Amino acid sequence: MRDLFRFLFRVRNVLLFAALMTVSLLLLYNGNMHHRARAITSSNALVGTIYSWRKEITDYANLKEVNRRLAEENASWRNRSVDAYTPLENTFVRINDTIHRQQYTYLTAKVVNSTWHKQMNFLTLDKGATSDVQEDMGVIGAQGIIGVVRAVSPHFASVKSVLSPDLEVSVQLRGSAHFGLLRWDTSDPLTASVVDIAKHVRVAPGDTIETRGGDGIFPRGIPVGVITEVEPDAPGIYLGITTRLTEDMTRNGFVYIVRDLVKLERDSIQQAHSAP
Repeated sequence: MRDLFRFLFRVRNVLLFAALMTVSLLLLYNGNMHHRARAITSSNALVGTIYSWRKEITDYANLKEVNRRLAEENASWRNRSVDAYTPLENTFVRINDTIHRQQYTYLTAKVVNSTWHKQMNFLTLDKGATSDVQEDMGVIGAQGIIGVVRAVSPHFASVKSVLSPDLEVSVQLRGSAHFGLLRWDTSDPLTASVVDIAKHVRVAPGDTIETRGGDGIFPRGIPVGVITEVEPDAPGIYLGITTRLTEDMTRNGFVYIVRDLVKLERDSIQQAHSAP
């Protein structure tokens, strides 16, 4: 207590000045309408600025939850999109309309780990067998394809990225439907090659590559990339095509696991047809 009194005695002049300044401001505030209005305006501006800062901090802290909700809303939209349905002809009545049945569903998942700079690249998702995730399901992002599920545990899934040389995806040219395979042989995480498209096909930089569908992994028409380079003089009978991937594989975020509802039926009939 003695130290406190000593400290107050040393700063008595500062305290006296602060007290007199406070009294002066109060007298000025109460005795002059102009200064009172300016004081109220300044205080409101200060409070508003503080509230604005607090709101920005709160919004930033809630970005994770906002992104999760947006991803779930996008998955719901994809489940209702016409791309998730396959045409179904009515047995009894035929009219000039299209009747569809749902073929694909989409499950939102978060990337908890990923690589893009290795020779073989994988992603780990926070959904697994308890969410009915299975091997060979396709994984897509907001802008394009991501990869294919290769291993599943109860709560996680391992996805082989398109940035893996041994993962080939059936793709086609949007508009002409000439098809080939997407293969990562560029060592660049932003680009890949499209192989097995014959040289007579008209291909130009700027053309869009999309999934071909029908393989039980990806729906038809999912964006894959935009062609950046065409080599008509490449060896062999096929064009040399380089495409810039529409999905940035160097970022983490939310993705969508694709379930083909008729995959089991398709696989069964194909196995029966290929049996000796």
